[in-house]
Amino acid sequence: MAQIVKAEVLMVDLVPKVTRTDAIQSFVSQETPIVRLTDADGQVGTGYCYTIGSGGPAIISLLRETLLPLVIGRDAEEIEGIWRDLLMATHATAVGPITSLSLAAIDIALWDLRCLRANQPLWRMAGGAKPSVPMYSTEGGWLHIATDDLVADAIEMKKQGFAGSKIKIGMPTLSADRARLRAVRDAVGDDYRILVDANQSFTLAEARRRADMLAEYDIGWFEEPMPADDVGAHVQLTAQSRVPIAVGESMYSLSQFKDYLALGGCTIVQADVARVGGITPWLKIAHLAEAFNVAVCPHFLMELHVSLTCAVPNAPMLEYIPQLDDITTSRLDIRDGNAHAPNTAGLGIAWDWDAINARAVDGLSATVGG
Repeated sequence: MAQIVKAEVLMVDLVPKVTRTDAIQSFVSQETPIVRLTDADGQVGTGYCYTIGSGGPAIISLLRETLLPLVIGRDAEEIEGIWRDLLMATHATAVGPITSLSLAAIDIALWDLRCLRANQPLWRMAGGAKPSVPMYSTEGGWLHIATDDLVADAIEMKKQGFAGSKIKIGMPTLSADRARLRAVRDAVGDDYRILVDANQSFTLAEARRRADMLAEYDIGWFEEPMPADDVGAHVQLTAQSRVPIAVGESMYSLSQFKDYLALGGCTIVQADVARVGGITPWLKIAHLAEAFNVAVCPHFLMELHVSLTCAVPNAPMLEYIPQLDDITTSRLDIRDGNAHAPNTAGLGIAWDWDAINARAVDGLSATVGG
C-alpha cells in the first residue's frame, strides 16, 4: 500500500519571458502552486497548476485548509477514488477554476507518484499511443506584435519544422486582422498551418463575419471565438463556419466538454490539464472527444501536455509556449518541429528545487502530515 504520509504546498511567481497579450487580457504573471506528496516508502510525486496573474493564494488556501489534509493516509494508487472524494469535499465550490486548479495539482502529483513507483514514463502509463507529436508555436503570435515580426516568427518556425503558428486576432477592425493574416500566409505559403485565437472576444454576429474572412486564408482553426459559457452560439457558428471551431481552455469539467461535443458546438477540443482538474479528467475528455472523432489539442503546459498528447491517439499537435524554464533543469525535447515525450519515469520534469525554494512566495507554503 502506497500510503500518503506527507503533503507539501508552496507557490512560485514566474514572470513570462515575453509580453503576452490577447484581445481581452495580458498574461502578466504565472502564479504556480506546487504540491509534493510523499508515500510511506519515501517516494515523492510532484504536481502543479498555474494562473495568469491572480487567484494563486486562493488555490493555496483551498489546498492547505481543505484538500491536502484529506489526502493524508490515502492509498496513492487509488487516484480515481481520491479525485472523486476531493471533488465531493468541495462540491459547493465546483465547477470552477479555483477548485479545478487545486484538484489538478494533487492529481498530477498522484500520477507522478504512480509512474515513479512503476518506473514508467507518463506517456506510456496513460496510454502509450505514440512517442512524439508535431508542434505549433504561439509565442510569436501575440496581439501586440507588429505584422513584420509575426511574419518573421512564422518563417522561422516553419524553417525549424514546426507544423504551424497561431496568431491572436481581435483587432478593432476586421481589416486589421485580415492584413496580419494575409501577410503571414503570403510569407509561409499554403503548406503551413495558420491558426487563430480570439480569446472569447466576439459576439456571434462578429464571429460569423470573421469566420468568413478566415476561410479566405485557409485558417486551421478559429479558437475561442465567443465566451465559453455560450454553448448555443458556438453550435450556430460551428454549423455555418468553413473554419474548424476550437474551444476548451476556459472549460473546467468533463461535462462541459460533453455538452459541446453532443450539441456540435466545436470541431476541436483544447482541454487544459490544470484547468479541468488534472490528468484523470483530462484523459476522460480526450477519449470522449475520440468517440466523437474530434481532435484534442491542449492549451498551454507543453512540458506536461507532451506526455498526454503522446498517450492518446487523437492529439495531432502540441502548443509551444515555454513555461517552466526558470524552475526546471529539463527542457522539452524538440527535433525537427516534433516534441518527444520524456522516457524518464514520472512526469519527465526535472524540478530545480533550489530555484523553487528561492522563489517561494512568503506565507504561501505549508506541510501537512509527516
